[in-house]
Amino acid sequence: MGIFGAMTTAVSGLSAQAYALENISGNIANSQTTAFKRIETSFIDLIPDSGPKRELSGSVTGQSRATNTIQGQISATSITTNLAVNGDGYFIVQQPQGFVDGQPSFGAVNNFTRRGDFTIDANGYMVNGAGYYLRGLRLDRTTGNPLGSSPVPIQVTNDVIPARASTQINYRASLPTVPATANASSTVPGSELMASTLIGSATIGPSNSSAFVSTSVAGGSVTVYDALGNQANVQVRWAKTANAAAGPPAVSDTWSAYYQSNSAAGSETWTRIGGDFTFGPTGQLTSPTTNPVITGLTVNGTSVGNVTLDLGTSGLSQYARADGTVQVTDIGQNGYAVGELMNVTITDAGRVRGNYSNGQSVDLFSIPLASFNGDNMLKRLDGGAFAETSGSGPPIMGAPGRIISQSLEGSNVDISEEFTKLIITQQAYAANTRIVTTSNSMLQETINMIR
Repeated sequence: MGIFGAMTTAVSGLSAQAYALENISGNIANSQTTAFKRIETSFIDLIPDSGPKRELSGSVTGQSRATNTIQGQISATSITTNLAVNGDGYFIVQQPQGFVDGQPSFGAVNNFTRRGDFTIDANGYMVNGAGYYLRGLRLDRTTGNPLGSSPVPIQVTNDVIPARASTQINYRASLPTVPATANASSTVPGSELMASTLIGSATIGPSNSSAFVSTSVAGGSVTVYDALGNQANVQVRWAKTANAAAGPPAVSDTWSAYYQSNSAAGSETWTRIGGDFTFGPTGQLTSPTTNPVITGLTVNGTSVGNVTLDLGTSGLSQYARADGTVQVTDIGQNGYAVGELMNVTITDAGRVRGNYSNGQSVDLFSIPLASFNGDNMLKRLDGGAFAETSGSGPPIMGAPGRIISQSLEGSNVDISEEFTKLIITQQAYAANTRIVTTSNSMLQETINMIR
């Protein structure tokens, strides 16, 4: 039985080396496959049961060894929805069970992959090159918080983002101590002040509009929006009403602010913003102490509603300026018009962000990553996907890996290493054939003994 046993052992060696060759072939074939994880071959010796003095080296079999924990190289792409995972973690994906009216239907079983060549299909789903649909957590568009804890297929629709009415105007400016109004004259004290007949007016109508403009200076403008997205251009002007003077009663530098509520020719109207704005000797605002509210802000018939003029902690001041103009350093507001989806990007935090034509960006989904205690025990599926097994354990949400957008993870196959293994496998296979040849020769010699 020794010669026959040697031949059988050699045949097992041929089979094991052929199995190794098959894995090497598959690795080389997938050297350019996105996020492919190569398969190593482990050789297991099979020892027959025998006494201590008759132990044999035994035959051999080949087994696969996964390399799921070995990362491939990450390279940049030009597609904003391409994703790579740097570190531990898998994307949660599913393949559709079928399609109903062109829409995919899904089951309850999740798969996992590191293949991140996702693009948006005709229905707005994020699908990778192997046909797996990415799953994520839907986000509240206002707060950005997840809506639930169970991932759903990520679908970005072309729904418009509704308009938002302006409720706040951010305003930061420095007023001049001597405003350069049209009526101001260096030889006439107080000529830079607002016309006395207009001081304190809540509304300045068409008959006094020209006098108001001549005794005030421009304070910037900003476009605001009503609840339907209609635009209104708010133009601000400042008029100084009093210069500081010693008391009693003491008088501070005092200003009034107005916005143009009607700009039609012959109907120009200006409406006052809040009350008096007073400044101390160091140029700091002393009154009001809270942000004034523009009640029922209306421009040319477009009613925006109550709008707060946010001045910040020290956003409004008064200093000597040679040009006598208002230096506006910041003016903005929090409303916007209706917006259409322009494109989709992925943030560094792994959030699917829709960018709209009105300049707004909204986080729509969060992409979670799953990890496993036994990564290399996952079941391999077509297209670079994996399924959980009893050996891998259940998925653990919140893997520490980091999602990198506009990037892809490459295969972890090293061609030079595979060719080295190919040479070794070839030589081992050839050596096993020599055992078969030698065993055959020895059997021939045994047969020849009876001749």
